[in-house]
Amino acid sequence: MISTAFATLPLNPSMLKNIESLGYSEMTPVQAHSLPPILAGSDVIAQAKTGSGKTAAFGIGLLSRLKVSSFRVQGLVLCPTRELADQVGKELRRLARFTDNIKILTLCGGVAFGPQLGSLEHGAHIVVGTPGRILDHLRRGSLELKSLQMLVLDEADRMLDMGFQEDLAAIVAAAPHNRQTLLFSATYPDSIAAMSATVQRQPVSVKVETIHDGAQIRQLFFLVESDKRVAAVARILGHYRPESTLVFCNTRKECQEVADALTERGFSALAIHGDLEQRERDQVLARFANKSVSILVATDVAARGIDIKELTAVINYELTRDPEVHIHRIGRTGRAGEQGLALSLVTVADNRRAAAIEEYLGETVPRAELDSLTMPSSPTLEAPMVTLCIDGGRKNKLRPGDILGALTGEAGIPASEVGMINVFDFHTFVAIRRASAGLALGRLTAHKIKGRFFKIRAFS
Repeated sequence: MISTAFATLPLNPSMLKNIESLGYSEMTPVQAHSLPPILAGSDVIAQAKTGSGKTAAFGIGLLSRLKVSSFRVQGLVLCPTRELADQVGKELRRLARFTDNIKILTLCGGVAFGPQLGSLEHGAHIVVGTPGRILDHLRRGSLELKSLQMLVLDEADRMLDMGFQEDLAAIVAAAPHNRQTLLFSATYPDSIAAMSATVQRQPVSVKVETIHDGAQIRQLFFLVESDKRVAAVARILGHYRPESTLVFCNTRKECQEVADALTERGFSALAIHGDLEQRERDQVLARFANKSVSILVATDVAARGIDIKELTAVINYELTRDPEVHIHRIGRTGRAGEQGLALSLVTVADNRRAAAIEEYLGETVPRAELDSLTMPSSPTLEAPMVTLCIDGGRKNKLRPGDILGALTGEAGIPASEVGMINVFDFHTFVAIRRASAGLALGRLTAHKIKGRFFKIRAFS
């Protein structure tokens, strides 16, 4: 059994005293599993979300390896947003407060370069920042990583969601090969495994929770009449009010019809199927992933490759013939420790399919009546985000950091109001909190991005 006492770690007395003064009585699971290999100098890939204690895990590791007498950048922490970078910087300063002369800098976009350049001229031990601004400093020559000992990628999945993959690759290329690399991610999609393979060497994998656990999914079968299934879906959505829902249909035609019917009823819904062109597919997936559309209606084939974290509910408009496909469908919710909903419509003709699914599961799925669901006065759902489509992309040399900087510059909107940024070859999709969408649209329309104006449209 792994010990959870900080005193069992090879830490100096001043660090242990500080940890105690901060109220850390014992290690969290992610700390207990990741700190020993971190302190041993191994690369680590860890599943960890906000509130898990991950910042202290890599922070203690960073501070334990510093040569305080050398005012060179020995640790670099990359974060997806300015707010997270600020939060990480503050936590590192708290962990370092019993050690004299440790300098920690935060370098993010949305603020002037001048003060940052001045701070870098005086040297720093640890730099925390966002990928775009860090890369800008590397290209200016104001930041160099020759002495880097440890690179930390915090919330790596979110950085990939925001389109920072190319920036990350450029930063990693500027770092020494013999560094230690720590990668923290709330989820483990294929893109994270691919990133780890390119930036880490034989990393120790730390998983303190499963991404998908059947116990995290509440499953119900709703008994319905075949010609009342659209009304049933609308009632289910109105009752449970999920923020993000994937509805499965068995045919392309049915898929589009259901999405259109839900839209007519006032829901925020889009369909994805094989008849869509690539640009349309990109747009649909981007809008659903960035939460500017609440409901995605999909066929099984079209849903392949969709990896949406924090998916609140899955609705089976029609049961599949294959029980294993049913398991794959409902396994898209209830991930990363979150409770998920799997709600299936069952007609009289579907009873045999329902029995096959229950036999495969080895348990009976509870039946529910639609009449038992309460209906709010306003049953429709408004997506929390709005998508802005910029008619420019990689071929126009646009990067996520350029968009984020244009939005969060002087008198701009907070980075916390900006969601996913998806940059394609000739277009870019940016998610903005609904309350800030008008301000964001006006700012991007009135100001140049990368020295030129772009046509911008809003999808709500």
